[in-house]
Amino acid sequence: MRGAGSGGRGSGRRDAAGTGAGRRDSAGAGGGSGRRQHGGRSGSVDAPREVARDVLRAVRERDAYANLVLPVLIREQRLAGRDAAFATELAYGACRSLGLLDAVIADCAGRPVGEIDGPLLDVLRLGVYQLLRTRVGAHAAVDTSVDLARTESGPGKAGFVNAVLRRAAERSTDEWVERLAPRDPVGRLAFEYAHPTWIAQAFADALGGRAGELGDLLAADDERPLVHLVARPGDITAEELALVSGGDEGRWSPYAVYLDGGDPGKLEPVRDGMAAVQDEGSQLVALALTRAPLLGADTGRWLDLCAGPGGKAALLGALAGIDGFHIDAVEPAEHRAELVRKSTRDLPVTVRVADGRDSGLTPGYDRILVDAPCTGLGALRRRPEARWRRTPADVRDLTVLQRELLTAAWDLLRPGGVVVYSTCSPHLSETVAVVADTIRRTGAEQLDARPLLPGVPDLGDGPAAQLWPHRHGTDAMFVAVLRKPE
Repeated sequence: MRGAGSGGRGSGRRDAAGTGAGRRDSAGAGGGSGRRQHGGRSGSVDAPREVARDVLRAVRERDAYANLVLPVLIREQRLAGRDAAFATELAYGACRSLGLLDAVIADCAGRPVGEIDGPLLDVLRLGVYQLLRTRVGAHAAVDTSVDLARTESGPGKAGFVNAVLRRAAERSTDEWVERLAPRDPVGRLAFEYAHPTWIAQAFADALGGRAGELGDLLAADDERPLVHLVARPGDITAEELALVSGGDEGRWSPYAVYLDGGDPGKLEPVRDGMAAVQDEGSQLVALALTRAPLLGADTGRWLDLCAGPGGKAALLGALAGIDGFHIDAVEPAEHRAELVRKSTRDLPVTVRVADGRDSGLTPGYDRILVDAPCTGLGALRRRPEARWRRTPADVRDLTVLQRELLTAAWDLLRPGGVVVYSTCSPHLSETVAVVADTIRRTGAEQLDARPLLPGVPDLGDGPAAQLWPHRHGTDAMFVAVLRKPE
């Protein structure tokens, strides 16, 4: 079964959040004490699976974010260790795999998933995910799902769940892909690795001449990512942070540390503000801004035009403070501006609540970062439900905003200054098209961004740089550097 160690592309998927627990018994929670009585009923309910089910329900009913809901539920149910890891794998994995799961459920149920009661659909998604994408035994996956359905909906609905899951268990993942996937190559890969076809096509377009890597990219996008930390310059080194956290120093950013798991918020350097969670790709974007060559002296007047929630502003502020420079950080929403203030406390950063398109700031900045609002297609591995919420219409709406923000930054830039435009999306409409439009209208000089990321290979044909999960282990960050002629 693909995803359960059978070999082939994508066979590296971890079971139970990487715990290596292999097949489980009918308790199924990796050996923890995760079964409890519920609501006075005679049947027992598996607590990690119940938490995962409740996450799926919150996402379905309230458009909630899984990464915000799950930690709260884990604390409420007092899950720890393997039980918490199992609940995390089930919740995030099922959210990521929704398209594949729904196609299998519809085939087994003989009806569209829209005609299935929502609470039952949550249980079915959880059960099919275990059958096809973990090493949980079929008996455990079916029986625990039936328990969940019976406890909430009664024996009749539990029988429906039992019948659907038993049909799903009759085929392996590869057999379901062969039965249900579209015939075209991109559509097939999109189905196999649980991505909407339009996103897979956008990735293929961005890969260009290396579109043959699409399967590897989608597989990497479907894996549980490492946690990336950033060591605040001047407070702690990456080497020191790695020793304190038990992690490994990053490959590309001199401030990055990788963690295989755990709660980074419990680490003392994170609690004390000496470190934070930040993808290494985002760190490289901030570093590119500081390294880009100016014409004339750097007066130390820098701007982060789209600063919320503050990760890049904090790294830039720490670097600016070493040289006595200063950052203005613009964020239009007050609650996000407060996040920027918290991230940049004790740093030479002034947070300004304003629309970046009409900030009211005085022109003359040496360096400006436009980390533009985007579809976030480059960070889907960290936002499990996001791939099923985005639509092509989002791209059209956002590219207008992206062009306006980059134009506003250009107007605030001094002659000889540089603006770095970045997105956490590789979609060509959000990246090279926006940059090309700005160059056409302003006469900007585009610099080669690749030398500003020293040691990082395979960044594309230039002059922009494109990071990829399957090549670099980062989010798919796009980086372009424009300089204003004197």
